[in-house]
Amino acid sequence: MKTPYSRTAFELLCEQADMAPENIAAIYLDEKISFSELVDAASRLAGRMHEQGIKRGDRIGLLSHNRFEWLEIFFATAALGATIVPFSTWSTPSELEFLINDSRIRWLFLIEKFGGQEFAGNISAMMTDGKTPALESCVLIGAPAQSPMQSYDELRAGEPLRALPPGEGASAADPLVLLYTSGSSNRPKSVPLDHFAAIENGFNIGERQGLVRGDRVLISIPLFWSYGAVNALPATLSHGATLVLQSHFETGGALDLIEQHKCTAIYTLPAITNALIAHPDFRPDRTASLRTGVTIGAPQDITKSANELGADQICNIYGATENYGNCCVTPHDWPLDHRAASQGPPLPGVSVRIRDPETGDLLGPGKIGEIEVRGYLTRGYDGHSARFNAETFTDDGFFRTGDLGSLNDAGALQYAGRRSEMIKRSGINVSPAEVEDTLQQHSDVGLAGVTGVDDPGRGEIIVAYIVARPGHEIDPTNILAFCREQLSRYKIPDRLIIAESLPLTVTGKLMRRELKAMAAGTGDAAADNTSASLPQ
Repeated sequence: MKTPYSRTAFELLCEQADMAPENIAAIYLDEKISFSELVDAASRLAGRMHEQGIKRGDRIGLLSHNRFEWLEIFFATAALGATIVPFSTWSTPSELEFLINDSRIRWLFLIEKFGGQEFAGNISAMMTDGKTPALESCVLIGAPAQSPMQSYDELRAGEPLRALPPGEGASAADPLVLLYTSGSSNRPKSVPLDHFAAIENGFNIGERQGLVRGDRVLISIPLFWSYGAVNALPATLSHGATLVLQSHFETGGALDLIEQHKCTAIYTLPAITNALIAHPDFRPDRTASLRTGVTIGAPQDITKSANELGADQICNIYGATENYGNCCVTPHDWPLDHRAASQGPPLPGVSVRIRDPETGDLLGPGKIGEIEVRGYLTRGYDGHSARFNAETFTDDGFFRTGDLGSLNDAGALQYAGRRSEMIKRSGINVSPAEVEDTLQQHSDVGLAGVTGVDDPGRGEIIVAYIVARPGHEIDPTNILAFCREQLSRYKIPDRLIIAESLPLTVTGKLMRRELKAMAAGTGDAAADNTSASLPQ
């Protein structure tokens, strides 16, 4: 597809509206909004915001689940050259207080409540108590205004934004979004990301998926993640495709949306894919419209998305918030076994190198080391996390990811796990991800989590937690024999624990700290777990 000429987000929306004004930009619940209608709504909102003093360089908070208003606020803020700061709807009051103050937002758009959290009441109390001194105004979405908050519907009812004088609107290099990402620090890190890079990198992600005008892309992952805001959103928009929004992931509802709207692409995760396939109402014909999309995971996660869910051209990906969500994506037309075996070559404009974390030497093909990325990259952390910039970014502009991986002879990345997660058994490094991948290839294993536990004789021993596939039972002896066939002797788990579930994040990622605590006997493990000590 032809590369878009726009270099700011609102311009990109207008570009799509100029080409196909009546085409559907997004679907939510039973409603549709065309590109021209979305431009109009965002422009009217931007006009009122401008009247009330919001200008280029200001920061605007957004606390909401996926819905049309999320998109309208995103593009209205972008039109003014202000920066949108989306917050997670899972945030607690104390977390929100930190986020509001660290981001220095002037305004906050918010929903009244979500998932048991009373956002409007909690934020009002913070403002009344003087805990958020930089926050000047709040705008309530989808509910009558509560003093001192403004009404979103009233605010959006103004005249469209007039053309701004040169220098007052957004420029390509202005920050589009400020995203918060969890990491090694005790507080989430603040990551500014720019207009032009989000558009260009997002377009390239869409190209790797083979997106075309008319595609309908299911987005049940939150737009407030980088996976949504600077990946799914620009990838879909830059190709004139349609976002099919689910407020939050719910399995039955997601299946209904795919079937009803004949979704052709999906942004998924292993936990989402597994939930869809395991749902009692799942049938392959319900997801037969799927063709492509993106996901993370081990090889069996990729093949499951392709063969069982039906997105036969699904792409394997690697990236982080700091590099606009993805820096490596497998082309959709690669053979499935190639897509399952790696995360693909770097996207255009991106460079990836591998460095030995102990010697500092750069490594050649096939050698595992720390992944470093340059290209479409944040300018550096903001707020309290700016103190990490010197240790995270190299003098020649590479981002030290903290991940381990290798580049194969063809230049495709093969992810090996987090550097901090490596198990050192008898002086030899063992990647938990590799052992997990092997365990999950067994037909009886649905999920595996591997960690290391201190051992006086071997430094660390390998402890594996496994969850049976639905309808299957685990035979530890059988699993051990399988491991001996697939793994070097030093990689075979020393202890195998059969569990009903594993600690997972909301994104479906394994919570390794909790798993390690469980294995060390300091966390909660299911009382009916059974364990088997495995011979050396």
